[in-house]
Amino acid sequence: MRVCSAYVVSLVKLSKTKFWPRGLLQIAQSPELYGTTRSYHVGLIEGSLNNNGKLGRTRGATLRLAQDAIMEYLHFTRGLPFMDAEFISKNSPQFLDRLLQKIDAQENIGASLSRFLRYHPINEFEPFFESLGLSPSDYVRLLPRERMFLIDDQLLLENYHVLCEYGIAREKMGRIYKEAPEIFCYDRGLLMLKINSYEKLGLSQSTMAKVIAASPYLLTGDVDKDFVEVLENLKNLGFQFTLIEENISDEACFRWSQILELLCFFSKIGCNEEQLSELIRHHPGILFEGSGDKTCSLIGYLLKFGSSVCEMRSMFLQFPNVQVGKFLSNLRRCFLFLTEIDMPTDDVSKILRSHSMWLGECTLKKPNTVFARLNVGKKRLCKIIKDHPTEMKNWVLGSQMERLPDKGKKLLKVKFLLGLGFTDDLTKISEATKLFRGKAEDLQERFDCLVGAGLDRQDVIKMLTVCPKMLNMSKDVIEMKIDFLLNYLGCPLSALVKFPAFLGYKIQRIKLRHSMYNWLKDQGAADPELALSTFIGCSDRKFVRQFVNRHPSGPEVWQKLNKKFAHAECLVHAS
Repeated sequence: MRVCSAYVVSLVKLSKTKFWPRGLLQIAQSPELYGTTRSYHVGLIEGSLNNNGKLGRTRGATLRLAQDAIMEYLHFTRGLPFMDAEFISKNSPQFLDRLLQKIDAQENIGASLSRFLRYHPINEFEPFFESLGLSPSDYVRLLPRERMFLIDDQLLLENYHVLCEYGIAREKMGRIYKEAPEIFCYDRGLLMLKINSYEKLGLSQSTMAKVIAASPYLLTGDVDKDFVEVLENLKNLGFQFTLIEENISDEACFRWSQILELLCFFSKIGCNEEQLSELIRHHPGILFEGSGDKTCSLIGYLLKFGSSVCEMRSMFLQFPNVQVGKFLSNLRRCFLFLTEIDMPTDDVSKILRSHSMWLGECTLKKPNTVFARLNVGKKRLCKIIKDHPTEMKNWVLGSQMERLPDKGKKLLKVKFLLGLGFTDDLTKISEATKLFRGKAEDLQERFDCLVGAGLDRQDVIKMLTVCPKMLNMSKDVIEMKIDFLLNYLGCPLSALVKFPAFLGYKIQRIKLRHSMYNWLKDQGAADPELALSTFIGCSDRKFVRQFVNRHPSGPEVWQKLNKKFAHAECLVHAS
């Protein structure tokens, strides 16, 4: 289905303020996509214009025709080199958009645009600066007041070509122009002369290209003394200058004076050349991450909390395998965590000063999350951290956290156990509290239930030392199993003293094995005086081998009993 050209024109006009500029702004702010110049802008513009695939392709074709028209105009009419004209035409989408809005889209785009340019010359600096990676808001103040044509500024073009040929990406030159515009005004040969003066220091062309992109101010004035001192320091530490090329970033202006200050700082706190060399070799980001900004902030943070020179030197020499920015972020997060739980300032400083090494590696959960997961309040959490700071290692993002037992309830449980005559050894008491589940009052109720059933108190205590889990059952379950022992099995209560684990077995298991045992007794195949623990406490495999297989019909009876009790249990659950 074809899209009506008049409809396309109406949408293009409507898009002038509502839709089209936003898509273009996304393009201009995505320098990582500048690699494929021909398809790059068109693809993004198509996606940002509409949700209709066919209309997007129409718009894309229009833009390609416009790009070709601008390229021909700049190259054939204005006399720019073909490579320059092509790059500008493919990398100035916002300028093209404004231009397309001034012509009749119903006619041949290429012809209409060529005719328009013939009678309406454009300010060529606008698409030029945009192709260098600058947005209209950035380059509007950089536009020459008395010039419209690039060919009139020969020094600009010549220095631009020098940088291109040296290996600096065109789309990165916008920031160079913005931060050091005088570079593009140098007389012929001066720019290359300045670059050569740095190459004589031992820098390769590829390294120098990255240095220029990251710190264009080096090409203004004389050779930068701070930069030269940094190179000398690195050379004395045994490094090749490829270290700079591998770690420098051109995302922001690089300040070599700050890097030099860091190198001096490490020397002043007592790091010898061997230690400093090892530190930079394993953690180059300490110097190069944000021109050392993160490291300077980290040092300020440590000083704020009272870290001594020795403590800082020790921390840096044992620095963990984590980026400096992340390390600093984790420390700040820890500081906020401790202040949010109302920990006294002195304690906060002490913890951050004494445990900065591993705290910088841990990204803590938020306090509210820790409160909820551990079931604690601010006061208790502060005490836990002060007594055992390393507990915070268990509260990092992504970790599983278990609720802490209520302190008051735990004391009551300890009191209950001590009342039964358990050891007063704190370690053993701590282990015992983990074996007995439930509140102290529930444990007392279950204990009283056993005594109330007719068991001697001392016998119950002995039973608990053998089988502490029997006190984890509810009072109703204990009463039901004692009744089953006395009235169904016909055993005396003393049998429970000899075999306290009886209370832990399911009724179905006891019924099944007891029925099989009774059948074997009737057949004369089992000792009638066997203790409960002998046939109830053994495993299924052992029971079958030692009891069921004693009689030729034993396996058959065993299967029938299994089906009988399984069916009975299903009926109970169904009811």
